[in-house]
Order: sequence, then C-alpha cells, then structure tokens
Amino acid sequence: MSEFAAPTIRLKKISSRPRLMVVEDDDVTRAMIGTYMSDQSFEVSEAETGEAALRLLKRWPADVVFIDIQLPDCDGLDLARTIRASSAVGIIFVTQNSSETDRIMALELAGDDYVSKPVNLRELLARTRALLRRRQMDRRAARDDSVVTFGNWLIDNTRRELTTLEGEPIRLTRGEFDLIAALVQADGRPLSRDYLVEVVSNRETEVGERTVDALVARLRRKLKSAPGPEAPIVTVNGFGYRLGLAIDRDR
Repeated sequence: MSEFAAPTIRLKKISSRPRLMVVEDDDVTRAMIGTYMSDQSFEVSEAETGEAALRLLKRWPADVVFIDIQLPDCDGLDLARTIRASSAVGIIFVTQNSSETDRIMALELAGDDYVSKPVNLRELLARTRALLRRRQMDRRAARDDSVVTFGNWLIDNTRRELTTLEGEPIRLTRGEFDLIAALVQADGRPLSRDYLVEVVSNRETEVGERTVDALVARLRRKLKSAPGPEAPIVTVNGFGYRLGLAIDRDR
C-alpha cells in the first residue's frame, strides 16, 4: 500500500458496545455511516485508507469492518484478505460495484456481506445486526462440543464438516452447513424461518423464507441418500424447522 499524508483515523466514544470500523475515502459517506451507526448504540471508528485501517485495527480491534472496494491506496478486496489473514472480524463490503460477479467474488474471497451504494442505512444496520448475531452464535457453538453426533451423522463445527458415522463426507454448501449446524445447536427446539434467514443471509444474493425452504429441501435430499435414518429435519407448520433426531452426547 502506498503512503498518503495524514490519513483520517477517528474514534468515537470508547465503551463496551459492539465496535464498527468504516473504511471509506469519501468524507460524506464515511461520516454519514459513522454518525448513523453511532446513533444506533455502536462504537465507531473511521479510516479513509487501507493503511490507516490496518494501523487502527492493531490497537482498536473491531467486531465488524465496512470496506469500500475502491480505496485510494489499495484494492478493498486485498485489504479484506489482509485483515482476514490475522483476524476473524466480520467484513461487510460497502461499494459502488454492484455487479453479480463483483458480489460473488467479494463474498468468496473474504467478505461476510455486501451492500451497494447509495447506502440504505437501515438495510446496512439490519445486515450488521444479523452478522453480529451469527458471530455470537458461532462463538457459542465454539464453546460447546466441537463434534456432535445425531442419528447416523457427525457434524464437526470446527472443521465445518458433516460425515456419516462411517466417515463418508456429505458435501454441503456454506449455506447448507450453517443451516444444519443451527438446527443441531438448537437440539430439537424449533427455529423460525425468520431466524434461519438471518443464519444464511450472507450466503445468497437474495435471501428470504424461500431460500431457507430450498436449503432444507437440498439437505433432505443429501441426507436421505446417506445410510441411516430418514433426513433429520422436521417441518414445524406455520413456524419453521427443528432437528428430528436426538443428539448423542456419549459418543
């Protein structure tokens, strides 16, 4: 990254609130997002270059970073990869590039979500809160047993793998894994479609209840083809889904 004179680094109110960092070279956009998120009870820092963002992250770890892909000193995708190499921080791209190719590339390389400009602040807030909830769920799962057995299947939350008890892998997309992992974590408690939309909302371009239903249908087909009991996902009419098999914690 090249050197720039006096890059902006601004912090607002030190507190225990969730921390957001806005990496954006446009002063108006950066201030608009920063002020709005601060008013929504987040602790916010701002940086106008990638170099400034990396320096700031070393002394002010954030929970979520908003990154503009077109920064004056670097490509935002490269910045995200650099951050991701040393941190599990949530990353949301906020950028003018809105093509499907750009969106897929950004999510596959390093990002958790993608919002196009002009920024809809309420949408950005909703996506930020959803990402923080997913991260909280991931931390909770990490505190639980990493490997869980249910029926004829074994799920490894650390490796993000699902296999049969005989070791045969069940190939899942990220959205499918996140959904079955959430159902396993709930241990038989029904999860609403709205909640499951949040669980998988960073995995599809357009996410809604139909996306969840489609993921469930794909999971049922994949698990039914494996040896053992029927697919372990049960429909809760008018609400959502639950795990249909008991978790075996003695294995």
